[in-house]
Amino acid sequence: MTLPFLCRKTLIMLGIFVLGLTSAMAADWPRQVTDSKGTHTLEQKPLRIVSTSVTLTGSLLAIDAPVIASGATTPNNRFADDQGFLRQWSEVAKKRNVARIYIGEPNAEAVAAQMPDLILISATGGDSALSLYDQLSTIAPTLVINYDDKSWQALLTQLGTITGQEKQAAARVAEFNQQLAEVKAKMTLPPQPVTALVYNPGAHNANLWTQDSAQGKLLAQLGFTLATLPQGLNTSKSQGKRHDIVQLGGENLASGLNGEALFLFASDQKDADELNANPLLAHLTAVQNKRVYALGSETFRLDYYSATRVLQRLSVLFG
Repeated sequence: MTLPFLCRKTLIMLGIFVLGLTSAMAADWPRQVTDSKGTHTLEQKPLRIVSTSVTLTGSLLAIDAPVIASGATTPNNRFADDQGFLRQWSEVAKKRNVARIYIGEPNAEAVAAQMPDLILISATGGDSALSLYDQLSTIAPTLVINYDDKSWQALLTQLGTITGQEKQAAARVAEFNQQLAEVKAKMTLPPQPVTALVYNPGAHNANLWTQDSAQGKLLAQLGFTLATLPQGLNTSKSQGKRHDIVQLGGENLASGLNGEALFLFASDQKDADELNANPLLAHLTAVQNKRVYALGSETFRLDYYSATRVLQRLSVLFG
């Protein structure tokens, strides 16, 4: 039976299109990616990504990268769901059947069991599996990603390039930046400069977000100015050398909280109330002028999902 001319022509054109699309996709690979361990060649677009960093997982989900499994934090804490996945993207992870490979302590065998074709490790932070790099790199191409020295948008763009999801990453960033511009245009900023931090009431200490942090960069994009620390202030280095935080405790805590307003990330109103009630912090300008703002418990790590919630919160506070 002979196919009609138009039908045959359509099939031929469709075949040419598919062949051209396949060729274009193949032309994008292999790719070379450079990290702190050197230059790596990714032979083809990854299809089975394991994220050993719960911080990186949210950004991978936001760009529809094929992340099949992730490390997790302590389940059912103030930041995480019953899987140990961060609340701002936990529902997305469930819909995409992302497996939990371990809680806290990295496990190379658990990673290997997922048969990944790409493994991502964070360079710093409590979710870093850098100590297992040599083991993990024998399983699949393994990349070390810094998230402590860039905005979440820059991180998203970097991950888009690594995973072949550039268009999705660009679309997410453009969508967010449009929201940011709309919120910024309607905001009336409080007195400047401000201090951004994670407050730990029980331990009487805090992590201050620096200008290099994703949190600091987001506030700067909205027009806020971060307060500078007094010269000679002693800060802790218990979490190693990091670009995104400065650790304050003891007698240095009050001295470091010198902004006209305090923005509490990873915090709810209860945390703000505890800070306001702390007699050792009662003299702070921000406390006396009632400018202590909780930005929500989902903002401990910034990604597309949590940054959107920060925008919504700031819009309510200052819109």
